[in-house]
Amino acid sequence: MASFNSLSPIRYTACVKLSWIALSLALSLTLTGCKTSDGARHAEDYSRDTRPARPMAQNPSPAATSTIKDERPVILCFGDSITAGYNLDAGQSYPDYLQKALDEKGYKYHVVNQGISGDTTKDGLARAEDAVALHPAVILVELGGNDGLRGIPIASTRANFDGILAKLTATGAKVVLLGITLPPQYGKVYINQFNETYALMATKYNLTLFPFLYKDVYGVQGAIQRDGIHPTDLGSQLIVKNVLPLVEPNLKR
Repeated sequence: MASFNSLSPIRYTACVKLSWIALSLALSLTLTGCKTSDGARHAEDYSRDTRPARPMAQNPSPAATSTIKDERPVILCFGDSITAGYNLDAGQSYPDYLQKALDEKGYKYHVVNQGISGDTTKDGLARAEDAVALHPAVILVELGGNDGLRGIPIASTRANFDGILAKLTATGAKVVLLGITLPPQYGKVYINQFNETYALMATKYNLTLFPFLYKDVYGVQGAIQRDGIHPTDLGSQLIVKNVLPLVEPNLKR
């Protein structure tokens, strides 16, 4: 896992190629506008959906609520619908399972979920000060997927990432960058530039990089929702298996 930090964009693309055989098949249905019998929407429609997970709005879990007073150091999960726990029950987002994993290991940290469904990097930049205000010890940044799905120019995405990461790293927090990639429909040039964005940002700000958040998630039966994009309860747990080893070296007992 540590070797991901030194991956070149070319090796990065090869690393995730097999996972995208399954992903491209799932996303091709939504991206081409096909309708399924249960009324599945386009992938872009899901990316634009700003609703949080239904039960989380009604009965917030500790990881999903930043207003609950807690004196423990903060681990901030800053992202889009994957972080927010789109269409999941309370307690089923990956930040919720990260909190549980840390508690079980005896770490005294408070995981805060600042995931907002539909957010692009532009939206993330607009609320970066909210993240800074929490004075987090560790920040997991999961953004960019909606930029790619909407075909936002790479230069804009990189500029937004630059602004976000400049603000977050200036706090002294340990920042972990969680990458994603795109299905083949977006073309090799755009995909390679999109993938390279994460590597460039990680290098510039000396960040820990996990290039493909869905590594060992996509392709696992029952890990992805029927929309072909968002993790299920199982998927959230598998994501934590990816991110926990990246977080632990930055923690104190």
